[in-house]
Amino acid sequence: MAYQFLLVEDDAELREIITDYFVEKSGGTFTIDSAETGGEGQEKCLENEYDAVLLDVMLPEVNGFTICRELRKNSDVPIVFITARHNENDRLHGYNLGCDDYIAKPFSLAELYAKVTALIRRTKGTVRNEIMTAGRIKLNPYRYTVFVNEEEVLLAPIEFAILKILMENCGRIVSRDSLLSRIWGYDFAGNDRVVDNHIKKLRKSLGSASNQIKTVIKRGYKLED
Repeated sequence: MAYQFLLVEDDAELREIITDYFVEKSGGTFTIDSAETGGEGQEKCLENEYDAVLLDVMLPEVNGFTICRELRKNSDVPIVFITARHNENDRLHGYNLGCDDYIAKPFSLAELYAKVTALIRRTKGTVRNEIMTAGRIKLNPYRYTVFVNEEEVLLAPIEFAILKILMENCGRIVSRDSLLSRIWGYDFAGNDRVVDNHIKKLRKSLGSASNQIKTVIKRGYKLED
């Protein structure tokens, strides 16, 4: 099956490198449509249907965050941010807007390819519901809302990002390293205790549903229905 991605990146050399790598690596299964400005990228998103969108954050005309926000009003297409910005708040803002993953420059092409193909495997052949449900917990990734037993729960950005990842992997163990890399980035200088502290805060906020988050000793955490 052929898949088409949109790459919105103002660096012409990087656009060419990513395009060539994806096409060659996939044996022609993947094709890349590209845009060099945010305005052009936003227009293409409205005119075409893509299997994934790769977005730089700092773009001429319209930035990547704005494009993501507009896309999420009527589309659940997988979105990966590709950016030179390493600020934690930027990363969390991207997740809050509804992006699926975030990779910081400079990055490995193999890593980017792996992230995108993993997203495609998770989303193709299934309908991505707007509301994610696990037991007593309901999460809307696009409206940034969480409900426990039909009552809204207000979460801080990091706790929301952790819960979203756990719900995406409901029933499976998510390691601390995985949470660190996806939320804080591969260049995070702290240790995995920061994850434990935020899990503690998340459990407190979830109240009666806190016991759905299970600690798997020496391995990480798992959300159960």
